[in-house]
Amino acid sequence: MNDMTLTERNVDTKDIKIAASNVQVHYGETHAIKDVNVSIEDKTVTAFIGPSGCGKSTFLRCLNRMNDTIQTCSIKGKILLDGEDIYDKRVDVVQLRAKVGMVFQKPNPFPKSIYDNVAYGPKIHGLARGKSELDEIVEKALRRAAIWEEVKDRLNAPGTGLSGGQQQRLCIARAVATEPEVLLMDEPCSALDPIATAQVEELIDELRQRFSVVIVTHSMQQAARVSQKTAFFHLGSLVEFGETGQIFTNPNDPRTESYITGRIG
Repeated sequence: MNDMTLTERNVDTKDIKIAASNVQVHYGETHAIKDVNVSIEDKTVTAFIGPSGCGKSTFLRCLNRMNDTIQTCSIKGKILLDGEDIYDKRVDVVQLRAKVGMVFQKPNPFPKSIYDNVAYGPKIHGLARGKSELDEIVEKALRRAAIWEEVKDRLNAPGTGLSGGQQQRLCIARAVATEPEVLLMDEPCSALDPIATAQVEELIDELRQRFSVVIVTHSMQQAARVSQKTAFFHLGSLVEFGETGQIFTNPNDPRTESYITGRIG
C-alpha cells in the first residue's frame, strides 16, 4: 500500500491535523499496534471503535505521547501534528500535551477548587498575565464545557464535590483551558449515566467547531451519533477507516460488518 491513505486522496492536505504512518507499538514482546496508517482531519470528530483490547486506546495515547510513561512501551513509525513529527527528540512533551489535550475514562478532577482545576494548565504554561486574565480564561473554559452556569457561584468549592457528569465536564474545561488544537477522549462517558452522557455528547458536537476531537468509545451508537469519521480496530490493526455513515451502513471489510452486527466483540 502506498503512503497516502484513502482519506488523504479525498481531502485537502491542509485539513489534515494528524497523520500517522506505519505506527507500531510493542509492550515488551507484545505487538499491540500493527502498522497503523490514518489521517485525522481538523474540526472533525473521529471515533475509534473495536472490541476490548483491540488497541484503540493504546493508539489514542500515542497521539499525545502518554505511552511514554510506560517503561516497556516502544513506538515506531511517524505521527505528524501539523506536519511536525511529535516523536522528534526536540519536541517538548509538556507543550505537546498542552496542544493535544486529553479527557480520561473516569472523571479525574484534581483535589483542588473548581477554579484551580481549570486555572492549573494556563498557569503552568504562562497563558495569563494576571488574575483578571486568568479569571477570563477559567470562565471561557467552563462556558465551553457547558458547566459555567452550574458552578459560577461556587468556584472555590472542591471539584471532587461535583456529580460524575459535572466532574467530567470540569475535566473537559480543564483540557480546553490551554487552548489545545486536538482533544483526545478515552471513553469519556463510560462512567456516566444516560443524562450526563447526552450532555457530554452535545458538548463534543460543539467542541468540534474549534478542535479536532478523537474519541475512543465502546458504544457504537455513540460513535454513530457524535462522529463524522470512524476507525475500526481489531487485534491491533486498523481494519477500516472512513465516513461514519459508510462504516456503519456499508463497510468494506467483513470483519467490520461482523463487529457492527454483533458477531464479534
